[in-house]
Amino acid sequence: MMKILVSDPLSEEGLKILKSVKEFQVEVKLELKPETLKGIIKDYDALIVRSATKVTADIINAADKLKIIGRAGVGLDNVDLKAATQKGIIVMNTPGGNTISTCEHTMSMLLALSRNIPQADVSTKSGEWKRSKFMGVEVYNKILGIVGLGRIGTEVAKRALSFGMKIIAYDPYLSREKAEELGIELVELKDLFRRADYITVHTPLSDETNHMISDAEFALMKDGVRIINCARGGIIDEAALARALENKKVIGAALDVFENEPLKDSPLLKFSNIVITPHLGASTEEAQVNVAVEIAEVVRDALLGGGIRNAANYPCLEAEVCKMLKPYINLSEKLGLFVGQLFEGRLSEVKLEYAGEITKMDCAPLTIALVKGCLTPILQDTVNFVNALSLAKERGIRLNEGKSSQSEEFANLISVEVKTDKDIHRVSGTLFTNKEMRIVKLDDFYLEATPQGIMLVIHNLDRPGVIGNLGTLLGKHNINIAAMTFGRQERGGKSVSVLNIDSVPSADVLGQIKKLENISAVRMIKL
Repeated sequence: MMKILVSDPLSEEGLKILKSVKEFQVEVKLELKPETLKGIIKDYDALIVRSATKVTADIINAADKLKIIGRAGVGLDNVDLKAATQKGIIVMNTPGGNTISTCEHTMSMLLALSRNIPQADVSTKSGEWKRSKFMGVEVYNKILGIVGLGRIGTEVAKRALSFGMKIIAYDPYLSREKAEELGIELVELKDLFRRADYITVHTPLSDETNHMISDAEFALMKDGVRIINCARGGIIDEAALARALENKKVIGAALDVFENEPLKDSPLLKFSNIVITPHLGASTEEAQVNVAVEIAEVVRDALLGGGIRNAANYPCLEAEVCKMLKPYINLSEKLGLFVGQLFEGRLSEVKLEYAGEITKMDCAPLTIALVKGCLTPILQDTVNFVNALSLAKERGIRLNEGKSSQSEEFANLISVEVKTDKDIHRVSGTLFTNKEMRIVKLDDFYLEATPQGIMLVIHNLDRPGVIGNLGTLLGKHNINIAAMTFGRQERGGKSVSVLNIDSVPSADVLGQIKKLENISAVRMIKL
């Protein structure tokens, strides 16, 4: 039985999906204090939140069983992604669930700001009829600057174009060709600030985007610019915005998100030319159902082994893709484990090469598996499929990956080379047509070894009697040889023997093997 904690309100449609799984025990506990959540999180396999729960490193580090954190929404600034990755916890969100809701709220804010609708509503309901006081402006033919042209930014652009606005946008990850297809002009950020009549932001909150718009940026803008933020609080420096409103550089603003929520004692509250809503971007009936259903489905599938989707710190795999790649992922991990037990010294570089038909697939999960396998002999249970690449980077291990569409001898070939301050080792493996794993090359030696169980890798000279002496010694200690493969470069020269054996040899037995005539080295491998 896997336990799932839902710590923020989630639509009933989402809860039904989770509760319908007999392997799940779903508990809804709302408005938990941080210390309370920290105290109970050790008992859960998955945690589902919205924006209210702050999943800090302190809470994550107290989670002994936690496998998945699901965020019913787009932003992940309330989840310590780095700490989760270090802990090996997959973090998922719902990037498409509230796209339309947030887009429509942005357009509502833009129009309300342009026509002073909230202020006019309050005035009229108080008994006034002051039409001239609420003179507005048309959005037609105005320039809208969009910072961040992802899903929401793109939907905003489409709707603004229908209003006859001219769209300029800043997004370093979008090609000019794609922008032109949408009828949008891509510009540099400073150019956007200088030219736009309206500016709306649609980026995540990160170290790079925190206070992306502050005093220096406001100084670049047109006098009388209007600012909209329905993305994340903190992208706009609120103190700087207050100064820009004060000196009339900004003629109006519409904000749905803030640096500190709920909004209290803010200098922005004193301005009459600002529209403020309490984080309503995703607050539609449809969006709440969409994100609840989406997060429930991805958490369910991940826990039950049905694929990983919408993960912020793990390659996202559909169930069918998982099924197709699984044999290669297993082979990759075995190759990493094998070579990780061969080398000596300080690991400095891992080179990966994929050849053949496998290069048509997404090899990212294979790279993760290889690195995980390579680091496991050193880091043991602290390394997993989620944090392997992060741990390698932290340790200054260089990672290089290459692909070749052709493999001279095999339909598919996966190779890993590790470099240390003492030696270099290279191992290559493939899957036969029946999906059986084989190691087909070890350093400069061709062979055919099955990567499983207890293995001995023995370097020796190709001389008569070596195999016989080895078999006699192992038999003397009641160690059965399950399989053996042999590789050599030339007759009578250096060679390698790889054995699969049924039991673990003692250090004394390994020492005796090394003392046998014509044997130079022996290494035990556990897979």
